[in-house]
Amino acid sequence: MSYAPKLAFATGAALALAAAAAALPAPSTTPAPSAAPAASAVPSYDAVTPGRAIEFPSDFGSHPGFRTEWWYVTGWLTTRAGESLGFQITFFRTNPGVAGDNPSSFAPRQLLIAHCAISDPQRGRLWQDQKIRRAGPGLADAARGDTDIRIDRWTLKRDAGIYTAAIDADEFSLHLTLSGTQPALLHGGSGMSRKGPSPRSASYYYSLPHLAVTGTVGRNGRLDAASGEAWFDHEWSSEYLDSEAVGWDWIGINLNDGAALMAFRIRGAHDESRWAGGTLRSADGQVKLLEPSDLRFASTRIWRSPRTGISYPVQWRVQLGSKEIDLEPLLDDQENDTRLSTGAIYWEGAVRAYQAHRLVGRGYLELTGYGEKLRLR
Repeated sequence: MSYAPKLAFATGAALALAAAAAALPAPSTTPAPSAAPAASAVPSYDAVTPGRAIEFPSDFGSHPGFRTEWWYVTGWLTTRAGESLGFQITFFRTNPGVAGDNPSSFAPRQLLIAHCAISDPQRGRLWQDQKIRRAGPGLADAARGDTDIRIDRWTLKRDAGIYTAAIDADEFSLHLTLSGTQPALLHGGSGMSRKGPSPRSASYYYSLPHLAVTGTVGRNGRLDAASGEAWFDHEWSSEYLDSEAVGWDWIGINLNDGAALMAFRIRGAHDESRWAGGTLRSADGQVKLLEPSDLRFASTRIWRSPRTGISYPVQWRVQLGSKEIDLEPLLDDQENDTRLSTGAIYWEGAVRAYQAHRLVGRGYLELTGYGEKLRLR
C-alpha cells in the first residue's frame, strides 16, 4: 500500500489542472441542427472482480481504466561509509474522470504524481520531494504492458526483469537498480485484496519482496554508493475505501530468514478496525493468508509532529495469529507533507521488526488518516 498512498488525488494542484483543461475551447465544429445540450457525464471506471487472474508481464504496467493506481518501492540502504538509510519512491496514476470527450491534448485524462523520500537518522531528517503532472507527450506517462513511468526526469522502469529508478530532486537524488530474488507475492491468494466489509472495497495487489538494491544516494551535492534490500508494491482499484473508513496502517517487512510479511488494517472514525488482512510467505515459499481475526495492531508509542501537530503511533506491537512482532522506527520524524500534490499528510517510514527483542527483519510502516480523513478521489 501507499498510499500514498492512498490519497486525496483530485485536490489542490490536480483540481487546478483539471479546471484549466476543462476551460480550453474545443476545436470549432458545426453542430447538428437538432443537437441537444449534453448531460453531465458520471465517470465510469473498471471494477475489481473476483476470478480475474493477475497476468505478467502485462500487469506490471498501467491500468488506466481504473480510478487509482500506484507503484511503490521502499527499502533500507547502507552507504559505503556504513550509514543506514530508508528510502521511498512512489508513482501514482489517477483517472480524475473530468476530461470526458474533450478533444484537447491538454485534457487531464490521467494525472501522474510522484513522492520520494530518504530517511536519514544521522542528520535527523526526512529528505522529501513531490511532483504532479497531467499525462501527456513530454510531460508524464505510465505505460501499459510493463512498468515504465516517468514524470519529467523522475523515472521507474522495468526491463528484462530488473527495475531502475532515477530521482533527481532539489536537495537529494536516488539512482537505483532493483533486482528480483523471489517470485511475485499475490495478496488475497490470487491478487484480489479485500479492503472493507463490502466486497466492493477491494484492489488488485501484488508485491515483490526482497529486491536486491545497488546504486547511489545524493544529499546536498554529496554522492554515496549504497546497497540494500527493498519491497515493491503495485496496486490498482476504483473503490478502495468505503465511506466509513478514515485511513489505514500498513506494514511491508522483509524478514531476515527470507520470509515476507504484508499486513494492514483499515480504521474507522473511532480508531476501530473496519477491516484487516495480510499475507505471510515463509522462507520455503509457503503462503498464509491473514484474515481480520488473525491480526491485531496495538500502538506502544506516540510521536507528535512539531510542524503539523498531528500525533502518529510510530511504534507498534502487531499480533499475527500466535506470533507477535514489535516495530520500531529508524527515526520518529518520517512525516510526509504532500499537500502540494495530493492534499494529504501521512507518516511513511523505515522500521525494524523484533521478536522477543531479537531483530528479525526490516521494512516500512505507513500511517494515513491521522490528521484528517483520507479521501481517495
